[in-house]
Amino acid sequence: MSETAFSTDSIPKSYAPSDVEGEILSRWEQANVGHCESDVSGSPFSILIPPPNVTAPLHLGHALNNTLQDVLIRWHRMKGDATLWMPGTDHAGIATQTVVEKRLLLQEGKKRTDFSREEFVSRVKAWKDEYETTILSQLRSLGASCDWARTRFTMDDVCASAVREAFFKLFKDDLIYRGKRLVNWDPITLTALADDEVEMKEVAGHMYYLRYPLEDGSGFVTVATTRPETMLGDTAVAINPNDPRAESLRGKSIRLPIVGRSIPIVEDDYVVMQGTDDPKAEFATGFLKVTPAHDPNDWDIGARHDLDIINIMASDGSISDAYGWDDASELSQQFIGLSREDAREAIIQWFKEHDLLEDIRDYTHSVGHSYRSHVPIEPYLSDQWYVRVTDDKLCNEALRSLSKEQYKGSPPARESGERTGDGGLQFYPERYAHSYQAWHENLRDWCISRQLWWGHQIPVWSKTFAKGEEITWPAEGESHVASSQEFDEGEQVTNVYVCVQGGHERTEIDLEKTGFTRDEDVLDTWFSSALWPISTMGWPNPEAFPDTIGLLEKFNPSSVLCTGRDIITLWVSRMVMFNRYFCDGALPFTDVYINPMIQDGFGQRMSKSLGNGVDPRDIILTHGADAMRYTMVQLATGTQDVRLGVELICPYSGKIFTPTYVKSKTGHEVMAPLQSSPEDETKKISTLYGILIGEVENCEDTPLAVNSSSRFDVGRNFANKYWNANRFALMNITRPVDAVTLDELTPADQWMLNKVQLSIEKMNAALTQYQFNTVAETMYDLLWREFCDWYLEAIKPTIKDSPAQQRVLHIVLDTICRMLHPICPFVTEAIWPHVHSIPSGSIEGITLPTCELVANAQWPSLDGVSLDQAEIASFEQTRELVTAIRTARSSQNVKPNRKIVLLANGKIESLATKHAVVLSSLAGLSEIVHLGEKDSGFALAFDGETILLANMFDEQDVAANTEKIREEITALEKKVAGFKARLSTESYVNNAPGHVVQETRDMLAKVEKDLASAKASVEL
Repeated sequence: MSETAFSTDSIPKSYAPSDVEGEILSRWEQANVGHCESDVSGSPFSILIPPPNVTAPLHLGHALNNTLQDVLIRWHRMKGDATLWMPGTDHAGIATQTVVEKRLLLQEGKKRTDFSREEFVSRVKAWKDEYETTILSQLRSLGASCDWARTRFTMDDVCASAVREAFFKLFKDDLIYRGKRLVNWDPITLTALADDEVEMKEVAGHMYYLRYPLEDGSGFVTVATTRPETMLGDTAVAINPNDPRAESLRGKSIRLPIVGRSIPIVEDDYVVMQGTDDPKAEFATGFLKVTPAHDPNDWDIGARHDLDIINIMASDGSISDAYGWDDASELSQQFIGLSREDAREAIIQWFKEHDLLEDIRDYTHSVGHSYRSHVPIEPYLSDQWYVRVTDDKLCNEALRSLSKEQYKGSPPARESGERTGDGGLQFYPERYAHSYQAWHENLRDWCISRQLWWGHQIPVWSKTFAKGEEITWPAEGESHVASSQEFDEGEQVTNVYVCVQGGHERTEIDLEKTGFTRDEDVLDTWFSSALWPISTMGWPNPEAFPDTIGLLEKFNPSSVLCTGRDIITLWVSRMVMFNRYFCDGALPFTDVYINPMIQDGFGQRMSKSLGNGVDPRDIILTHGADAMRYTMVQLATGTQDVRLGVELICPYSGKIFTPTYVKSKTGHEVMAPLQSSPEDETKKISTLYGILIGEVENCEDTPLAVNSSSRFDVGRNFANKYWNANRFALMNITRPVDAVTLDELTPADQWMLNKVQLSIEKMNAALTQYQFNTVAETMYDLLWREFCDWYLEAIKPTIKDSPAQQRVLHIVLDTICRMLHPICPFVTEAIWPHVHSIPSGSIEGITLPTCELVANAQWPSLDGVSLDQAEIASFEQTRELVTAIRTARSSQNVKPNRKIVLLANGKIESLATKHAVVLSSLAGLSEIVHLGEKDSGFALAFDGETILLANMFDEQDVAANTEKIREEITALEKKVAGFKARLSTESYVNNAPGHVVQETRDMLAKVEKDLASAKASVEL
């Protein structure tokens, strides 16, 4: 037995996160806590960090996502697995270019086109460098234990090599092609968007009814449209062939107002007829204006009827005759140059003035909006590059990946039987597997070209050859070159497209010398993001980069992807497609955990682009990193999103105040860019939203307000509780024995060790199923309720004089520290040295190897100890007895410091006698007396027997308490009578729901029991 006394003087009385977090981060990084070599032993466990966009700092949504990933990584690292969590950032083409363009316009009054491409890209790179540094710093402050030496960026050399090779292979395999079709066009960012980059929003608009005169002068037809401005590009009017009016109109034409164009009346089944069950029939006229160049459904009608395609808009959405509108009349000129919105008003006014506007009706409908600029997208005719994701090798491979348990129906058949990766993909929660499956079953080819300067430039060179001209190009026929050709019937020319594999700059130079020009467009950001699982590990040649050697073989597929439901289609789907295509069927990951969304106080998704994000460093400043992490884990229920309203802290006074909100241009509630100090309205305060949109700056005159939220108080309270519990417990460990035998364990010790082991098992099961809130609640119950409320209180009378119990307490502290570490790494790392200032020891069957950092400690297991279940049950029953006595004391208003007497016999007397010390300490008992027939006191039913509590009051209090009990009896008798009357009513018993009747019976039984106990107290 050690006789050394240990001091806790070095443990501060209260936990101050800001005093320890920076120093602990340095210790982790010096020890390379997150680093993992590819040849390390242990089962591989890796996570793909969803790379944040370099547009702005992280917000609380990122904090939630990365906290959950870190919990998993730390848990698996402590279990001895080879863990890899590579950090990184995404170049975010459209988003980043847009914010930089806005900033240049605000600060310098310059547009992108005022710079050369190289100059502008250098400006964007400077932005990227600034925010990448900020983002990585934020991740560190969260406690993210990433492999920082392997930080990747989607445009760095490693990732760029993968992008170039992937494009070349897909092009060569005819899975990338160039096509002219309608695209989703963003008139603000001036680029095409993929289908899944379009957000559908319900818009309160109007349905306009326009009269189109028949060319023969015999009348007119009325078309209904929400977009009258596109009528300038109409090339037909369609009617359903089953419409009774179709026969009389067959072969006739319309003289299009304003333009004067003669357009045919065509018959098409797509047209909704009046008076049918179709929901659209209420607003339909039976005639549909057809504008193939500006509506995807009209495009399909145009293809079926070989209609002309007339584009009447410029790329910014304004009316223009310079992009394929050859018959613009003189009358049309008044509309050219107008925006879509202004043209709509002007055209409606023209129709009204010419008695051709029949009606305008309110109409709410779904309108596609750009997920970046948040403005309505424009269906726009354009040449773009596409990935043939509808091909079996991509789409169906993604479908065949889904586990058979989660797939609804039968996955697409495979001619050659099952393949590696088939059925290996699981979603948590399971309901998101349906979203994944449904997306692939309704897929269209993916538009991957973007009209931007920031991004991976498309590696294709093109040249137009005249008819009869010899078609040839440098390196033709060589393996590093792939090509495609298209013949333009109208121009009688051949367009040749040559794709060059990476690493062949000589061929690129030769192509340009012979008149080929490189495509100016860049790839959709999601193209490089889709390669993230393999590009970060060095594919296609991991040996080419020192920090990727061996990673692909060791860690692909990775273990789990933690992400949001909004990018199941944008990202998850494409990663599965690409990983399987490029890696012989292997999945990029086996599990997909969809975390809840963080919303602001108005229920709006927290988003960088919306400007309503809250910097997690604000919460870390006010509450500490662990408080934020614990709260986030507790809120990750898997069933609902998390609404987090915030307040601001005045930088002048430090007082918390409610900010003023305004509506942004996109219609979202956001903090006003400039706030007034609550103490002095002349003092102004900037907000993060104001800085992001460039209206204000964080400076001496307008300092930035810090966000705070009381939602994180629960995490702060928990961290403080843990700190204080350790400080108190360590003060009581003065001379622990080196080893404890099972015979030396008290019932309280056995009970506590059992609770610890059950909690470990529960946490292991919960983390395996990604039930994060269960993990947080398990730790709360173990630390707060079981360890602090019961075990520490139970051992207070005995711990000082029991070296064996001190060792048990020490091992419990050590174990809880390990268990809590994945959730709260900072406070546990701060406590760890204090716990291990005490020499290590063991309990028979339990040995916990120690180390310098808890981050590198072994995950605990108490499986080796054989605990006495009878002793555990005995202490558990004692807890229940304590609770019953405490409840009685409270209900009878017994003074807290008053010692009372317990009268019992039989098994309750034996139990109480065995645990007399605990009952004295926790229930305030002075003695335990055998219950005789004539004894009196407050009657209490416990475990099927009646016990008495005596000496609860001074003599002067007895009469008053008796009167109080009699009043209680009267009230209980009324309740009993009421319940009995209800149950004696035949109509109630026969007609009320069965569970309601049963609840009434249960309440009657409880009240009768309380009544009997009260009467017994008075009678005795």
